Amino acid sequence: MTALEALKPVDLVVALRLAEAPEAKYEQLSADLGISRSWAHAAVQRLLAAGLLRPKSRTVNRLALMEFLVHGLRYAFPAQPGGQARGVATAHSGPPLASRIVAEDSLVWPSTLGSSVGQAIAPLYDRAIELPQRCPSLYENLTLLDALRVGRARERKLAAEEIARRLALAA
Repeated sequence: MTALEALKPVDLVVALRLAEAPEAKYEQLSADLGISRSWAHAAVQRLLAAGLLRPKSRTVNRLALMEFLVHGLRYAFPAQPGGQARGVATAHSGPPLASRIVAEDSLVWPSTLGSSVGQAIAPLYDRAIELPQRCPSLYENLTLLDALRVGRARERKLAAEEIARRLALAA
């Protein structure tokens, strides 16, 4: 693997999981995210090369991750709401923002597993629709990332504040 290999969306999911559970081994990351151990390992290598994980300790560089999420995520991994679909609630429609934002429009990851109806957006990675059952805290974090990707200024601000709190960066 070269140091110039670009980040993949799943890498951010791995980083968020490592921020929640720094002791997680590749087997645990694999089980939590529904990816193979080799994918988890490759994600960690890309995160190290990007400076989002600290060398040798594999701990999340929380300030760098926050900076990338707030200022680069929507440009590196854009999402465009599409037609109406049934699916899993995300962005301002999912937890934790749904309790703080009243909106007429809903956003969902298209899936027969979901019970919400709204405009469809593609999740950051294919197995995200399984996260409400597999790893609820990570599901909430991904809904916050979607608010950063597609939200208006207010939603992005609230999502950034909540991510900072979850990454223990809030003042």
